[in-house]
Amino acid sequence: MTAARLRYKVVEVAPVAEETLEKALEERAAEGWGIESVHFVTREGSHRPAMAYLFFTRVREDGGPGQPPG
Repeated sequence: MTAARLRYKVVEVAPVAEETLEKALEERAAEGWGIESVHFVTREGSHRPAMAYLFFTRVREDGGPGQPPG
């Protein structure tokens, strides 16, 4: 699948906790998004993440730029 056929969504999660991550994942999955990756941001001197960025993808419904619908 080419990148032109994909849509991307980035979700910032803070505070980072099991419940907040699960909520963000479940909400986007219900909307048809698939998880691509998770990136954690830590503060200097701390191992606990201060925030997380969740990256999601899904196939464009319109077929993408220059592509016919369907």
